This record gives sequence, C-alpha cells and structure tokens, in this order.
Amino acid sequence: MNYRLKLLCVAAFALGLAGCIAAPIEMTAQTQARLKDQPPVRFLLTFDDGPSASSLWNPSATVLDSLKDNPLQPDIKAVFFVQTGAPRAGNSDIGRAIMRREHAEGHILGFHTATHWHTNHRSLDPQELELSLTHGAADIAAITGAPPTLVRPPFWNYDKRTFAAYQQHGMHVLLTDLSANDGKIWGFNASPRRRANLLRQLSEVRERIALGEFPSVDGVIPVVVTFHDLNRYTARHTREYLQILLDSAAATGVRLADKPFYDAHDALEKAALARTVQQSSQPVQLPGIWNWIWDRDAH
Repeated sequence: MNYRLKLLCVAAFALGLAGCIAAPIEMTAQTQARLKDQPPVRFLLTFDDGPSASSLWNPSATVLDSLKDNPLQPDIKAVFFVQTGAPRAGNSDIGRAIMRREHAEGHILGFHTATHWHTNHRSLDPQELELSLTHGAADIAAITGAPPTLVRPPFWNYDKRTFAAYQQHGMHVLLTDLSANDGKIWGFNASPRRRANLLRQLSEVRERIALGEFPSVDGVIPVVVTFHDLNRYTARHTREYLQILLDSAAATGVRLADKPFYDAHDALEKAALARTVQQSSQPVQLPGIWNWIWDRDAH
C-alpha cells in the first residue's frame, strides 16, 4: 500500500470512529416481498487475531464465557481464526491452553497467521508463505487432530498466488458479511457507534439476501459476523453485541431462525464452508472500505 493510500485509509478510519456512519437503508415494498421467498438468517460468529496470551483478565477466555453463558442462546459456537506464531497470542502457554479450550468446547480453529506479527500474507515470499502455512496447520492439528479447513487472510487480503497456496493446504477462504470494526486502530479499541455500525451493515446485507445472493444451508442463510477476541472492549461487551445483532435484525426486517446463532460444531463447519470463496477471481463484497483498499478486481 503506498503512502497516499495509507493516509486515505487512516482518514477513513478516523472518520468512522468520529461517528459518521450512514443511516440504515430503508426497506422498500419490493425488498419486503422478495424476503418472503428467502429462508431465515442465522448469524455465524467469527473472531480474529487471538487467542490472548494475557494472564490478567484474559479477553479470549471472557469471550468464551459469554458464548457459553448468555441470556439469548446457550453454548453458541464460533470460528476462531488464530495466530499460532505470535507470542502475544497462540505462541504461548496461555494461548495454547485457550485454543485447547476452544476446541474442547466445540468451536472451530481456523488459520490466520503463523508469523511473529500480524503479517499480510501477500508480503511473504513463496518460501515464507509455505513455511507459515505448514507450521500454522501443524500447530492447529496438534490441538484438534486435523489441519484447519478455514483460513482468513490478515486484512482480508489475498491474491492468486496466496489463494493457490491456501488451496494446496486444503484451506478455504472465509471472509465476512458484517464487521464490528473492533480491531485496534492506533491503540483505540472502543466502539461508540457499535449499534449504528451493525444496523447499517445488516441493512446492506438484507438487500443482498433479498436478491438471492446468499446460499441456504440446511434451511437457513448463514451471515458471517467478525469480531476480535484480543480486544478487551469486545470481550466486555460480547453479550451486548449478541443482543445488538438480534435488535438489528428486528429493526431491518431480517427474519431470524429459531436459533439465531450456531450451537453445533458440524453445522457451523458446514455453513462456514458453504460461505467460502471458491476462486481467487470471484467477486466479493466486504463491509466498509476494504474492497476499495485491496482493489478486488486485481485478482
């Protein structure tokens, strides 16, 4: 990313943090009619960048506690895209213990990074990328008994080369439909407009659902939602975020399944795989400005 683009991105993020989030798209009679022909929605929760290696009020552990015990639906299952080589994440005794807990409680471990830092895979040369994928898959397999089938490229960024490398390792790219925008930005990890943000994004997703752009899996439409379990703010507000998702669905006219979240490992995995990117050239639509940043047409 060149210097000018970096400045533009920082400005855009700052604008978002200042609260300039567009209002939800109003539902037209046509959209309302089209939605009647679509199955209900189930939220597919994902968490990036963990697990936390903190020995003091571990945010990843707090997220797990909230998914297991909350007033909306007990034992919610999620996909955790982990950083197995990061000393402040999975490359630590505490981090590995958290990953073992995630697996034991029926969550899915997906691959995010195996480098020391949160490294863009496109910046790695072929040998470095191969080593990263090999080591990361082995780290996850040591806990789950099998290599990961899901990968989320850091910053959502991939190209033909990295996509082919994922495929060679049996990993499928899962992006997202909704983003809490809770990744740390220059040390700022709160989300004062969290409700307005998800409300706007879900109204956009609703329009795509009405057009039949989302697949149905076992009678429901999986809508992928992304959080970051390293974020202590997210950890403290996980139960609130779950309620915000339900409130946003009601406000935007999105019909939810009887169980609005996944609570079974196999059903979660099947739904996640159905939402993966099949080809590197496949057009994708990410929340916010990410499509523009990475110029998806370049794939």
